[in-house]
Amino acid sequence: MYKDIATPARTRAILDKYGFSFKKSLGQNFLIDTNILRNIVDHAQLTEESGAIEVGPGIGALTEQLAKRSKKVVAYEIDQRLLPILKETLEPYPHAKIIHQDILKANVKEMLDTEFSDIRDVMLVANLPYYVTTPIIMKILEEKLPLRGIVVMLQKEVAERISAKPGTKEYGSLSIAIQYYTKPEVVMIVPKTVFVPQPNVDSAVIRLTIRETPSVVVINEDFFFQVTRASFAQRRKTILNNLSSQLERGKEKKADIIEALNQANIEPSRRGESLSIEEFAKLSDALYEKFS
Repeated sequence: MYKDIATPARTRAILDKYGFSFKKSLGQNFLIDTNILRNIVDHAQLTEESGAIEVGPGIGALTEQLAKRSKKVVAYEIDQRLLPILKETLEPYPHAKIIHQDILKANVKEMLDTEFSDIRDVMLVANLPYYVTTPIIMKILEEKLPLRGIVVMLQKEVAERISAKPGTKEYGSLSIAIQYYTKPEVVMIVPKTVFVPQPNVDSAVIRLTIRETPSVVVINEDFFFQVTRASFAQRRKTILNNLSSQLERGKEKKADIIEALNQANIEPSRRGESLSIEEFAKLSDALYEKFS
């Protein structure tokens, strides 16, 4: 049997062998706890017929666990210095493929068509670099890729914002954007002590189950997201003030905004954080007719 990559001793030996130094700009924090990695993979509920996409495999600690449980793994790695390391650590797993590319610039749909053409069940599973967590998740969701879901480790605070309910201080436009496409669930809290180097904050693993249809039906998706972002621009302001100041032509259309709020049965004095996703859907449809 091959030794697990994610032990402190093996991680150190691999890093020393290649003289690898961590780049803060790439948000590199490697996990050194095999049990936690196995737990993450458990939450993805993979079978021998599943495929897995990974982002930022590092030295291959999570990739290895994914390869043990799935038919194929494709991992995107941006740091060229890690390619020879991954070639060595993943040698026992010929069904794990590394693509040297920034996932934010990648054509993931095309990759799915070629690499996973015979696989129906695909999950994105990753320990995401903190600085690009939200753009990566939003890219995957907005492109409406044929995935069953996403299981990612990210900053605990971001996980709380993604899964937040209306009326809480964590709830905002990010909560709405991700809950529009998925059902989020925080499945694990991960202490900072199981990484090298140690990050400053604890992490959480969140599972996002992709909905077959969005949680609400709206006339125009882009406009719906514009309205939600505008509504949280300044949290202390009322929804009326935020929409008037943030929407294009909002100031001149203040009367229309008040009318749309009334149509949607929303008091103009409420704050964005008090509105449910269903209320935002009604409001955005009422506003769309006045702004289009």
